[in-house]
Amino acid sequence: MPTRIEREKRTVAQMIKIYCQGKHHSTQLCAECQELLNYAQLRLERCKFGNLKHTCKKCPVHCYKPCMRQKMQSVMRYAGPRMLWHHPIAAIRHMLNH
Repeated sequence: MPTRIEREKRTVAQMIKIYCQGKHHSTQLCAECQELLNYAQLRLERCKFGNLKHTCKKCPVHCYKPCMRQKMQSVMRYAGPRMLWHHPIAAIRHMLNH
């Protein structure tokens, strides 16, 4: 069974892929989206809460740089509703953890 961090990494990757395909019309992640994914996964690996982690929105510690946080918010606003269609189980799990 995957850990909380592993599930979060997978969900973030799915959301960034949906965003990149929809906004940048790319079949593979563009350089900007790949950079955001790498950054998000590094932040998740280094999360001091580990598997007790909240969703980033509820977290008392905001570890993202402001520009990266803004990019991730844009990704989530775009990809969040579309997750129900592309990855329904991951979307429901993510919503329940909010």
